[in-house]
Amino acid sequence: MIALVPLLATLPILGAALALVAGRHRRTQVAISIVTLTTVTVIAAILLVVVDQGGEALAVSVGDWPIPFGIVLYVDRLSALLIVVSSIVLLAVLLFSVGQGAADNDDETPVSIFHPSYLLLAAGIFTAFIAGDLFNLYVGFEILLVASYVLITLGSTENRIRTGVVYIVVSLVSSILFLAAIAAIYGALGTVNMAQISERMMELPQDTQTVLHLMLLVAFSIKAAVFPLSFWLPDSYPTAPAPVTAVFAGLLTKVGVYALIRTETQLFNENDLNFLLMCVALATMIVGVLGAIAQAELKRILSFTLVSHIGYMIFGLAIATPAAIGATIYYTVHHIVVQTTLFLAVGLIERRAGSTSILRVKGLMRAAPVIAVLYFIPAVNLGGLPPFSGFIGKFALFDAAAEVGTPIMLVLIVGGVVTSLLTLYALMRAWNLSFWREDEDSTETEARISYLGNAPAAGIQTERRAIPRIMTAATTGMVAVTVALTVFAGPLYGVCERIGAALLEPIQLVQLEQEVDS
Repeated sequence: MIALVPLLATLPILGAALALVAGRHRRTQVAISIVTLTTVTVIAAILLVVVDQGGEALAVSVGDWPIPFGIVLYVDRLSALLIVVSSIVLLAVLLFSVGQGAADNDDETPVSIFHPSYLLLAAGIFTAFIAGDLFNLYVGFEILLVASYVLITLGSTENRIRTGVVYIVVSLVSSILFLAAIAAIYGALGTVNMAQISERMMELPQDTQTVLHLMLLVAFSIKAAVFPLSFWLPDSYPTAPAPVTAVFAGLLTKVGVYALIRTETQLFNENDLNFLLMCVALATMIVGVLGAIAQAELKRILSFTLVSHIGYMIFGLAIATPAAIGATIYYTVHHIVVQTTLFLAVGLIERRAGSTSILRVKGLMRAAPVIAVLYFIPAVNLGGLPPFSGFIGKFALFDAAAEVGTPIMLVLIVGGVVTSLLTLYALMRAWNLSFWREDEDSTETEARISYLGNAPAAGIQTERRAIPRIMTAATTGMVAVTVALTVFAGPLYGVCERIGAALLEPIQLVQLEQEVDS
């Protein structure tokens, strides 16, 4: 089974190279992309079963180089679970983009560029998830950065180039800070291997630990879009093509969250900044959801809710108990799937109505009842209504906080409940205006929401386009996955609980990698 670990990173890179060579053959590129992501999904699922049942992670020292000189690829329950979920999401969005490209003659997603970049993006995500050292994690982020810059500027419109420049500058600042932190850690500890760092970190003075901790925390918080470092996201994501926006919203910020989970639990467990994380989590939840309420464009509403719900993950990380870490993992999986699904549903709305502005879209319940259902289910899920996975994840987080019982925990619980209610309000207001409102209701309704007229992109209007069946099928499949998170919440949450318990015991990782070294 160990031989399967490197394939998680190498297969997408090989697929990207083959797709680039087959640039003039659209069907060949599509086939390469689908086969590659399907294969990675199967491999990751096998590895998840193996590491969960065996209880021990799998580690591979690439090229048999000794630690800390070699690259260690590491797969435990957390990395295997996230790769399974990510590959499923990537495959669904790929099918959505194939349908869109075929219908639009690839105007939005030029196939010769899209498929190699998309597979390279997948390679960056998977590399980050299985990195056993900080430098290889940095490499994963940089692969992501290169591919995402190409994808976010597809179509070469003025808005996309402008927002792409902002995105790349912010990402480069984060990367420079991350690289500086890696250099400082190597200078202080003589290694960038995460197992050895966790073993040696306590040898450093407390002030030095705190400085190194803050450097990584800021770098990863930018990538995860944690307030106040989330200013770049709401303007960057909505301008990209629908499939690109969906995969960015679902996955890219979660790679930053993953890095925070790894470092907070396994590198700095004894040097916690939990009170700072609690304050940041509360601010991220509240500011994000208030931003969503003030928007009139669906993609911007979802972008602000994306920022807001990152706060729940930081909340769970700040509680720092096994139950809270497990709940954070479950909520991360839930959010990857649900947020991606909502952006795909909005992509369908945009094609059917010719707009994503809730001031302009109306009457879709009668005109497109299937789209209404595809939007409604993930919307109420994200809002946290029972019995959906959003409710399960939030309840688990609140329960873990209540067990700690400190005053700041109670404040965070109240903030989390308020955020959930306001999320539901923002999404259901959009539902009501876009699907239930008829032309005869427009005058009175628009008078009540006239304050949204000055919101960014409030008057946006695009061309109405046909919706290929494969786009609807891909979105339906993702909705089915969101429902599956609820139906199979018991087994999935059990895996997440085991992840939470294992992450707070970094000595197991140290022992494992010492065995690999020997």
